[in-house]
Amino acid sequence: MNNQIRIREVRVIIDDGEQLGVMPTFQALQLAQEKGLDLVEVAPTAVPPVCRIMDYGRFRFEQEKKEREAKRTQRSTSLSEIRFRPRIAVHDREAKLRHARELLSDRHKVKLSIMFRGREMQHPERGVTILKALTEALKDDGKLEAAPLMEGRFLSLILAPLPKRETKAASEGQTSEQEAKGAEA
Repeated sequence: MNNQIRIREVRVIIDDGEQLGVMPTFQALQLAQEKGLDLVEVAPTAVPPVCRIMDYGRFRFEQEKKEREAKRTQRSTSLSEIRFRPRIAVHDREAKLRHARELLSDRHKVKLSIMFRGREMQHPERGVTILKALTEALKDDGKLEAAPLMEGRFLSLILAPLPKRETKAASEGQTSEQEAKGAEA
C-alpha cells in the first residue's frame, strides 16, 4: 500500500474500474494523493503488478462487514449422542426420542447408539431392530446419514436434520392430511 510498493512500474486502475495504464509508481502515488485516496497493490504476481487507487479504510470496513455477515449466516452443526440399551422400557425410549426430535429441529446431527453388555453382545440383531424402529419414528425429522455400524460394544447410526424446505413440505403435508381427516369426521 502507498509507499510500501517497491516496484518501478505498475498498472493503475481507478476505484470505478477504469484503467489508466502502465505508469511509474511515484506518478501513481502522486495521482492517488491528489484524489485523497490510497494506492493499493491488488495483483502483485502480474507483470507489471496491478495497483488500484481506492479508499483503503472504506475497503477494509466493507470486507469486515462481509465477513461478519458470512459468519452470521453460517450455521455450525454439532453431533449429539443419545444412548439406548437393548432392554430399554417403552417410556424411556419415548423420552429419548423426544429429545432426539428436539435436537434435529435445532439443526443438530444425532448419533443413536445401543450399548451392549455381557451376554447382550451375542444378540446384536435386537439392537438393529431398535435402531430401525427409532429411524422410522424420526423419519419426518431427520434422514439417515450413516448406516448402523458396530463399534466395539456400541451399535450406532447417525441422523442428520432434513433441509428446511423438506421439513416445511413434510409439515405442510401433515397439516393437509389432518385437515382432510377433520373434514371427513
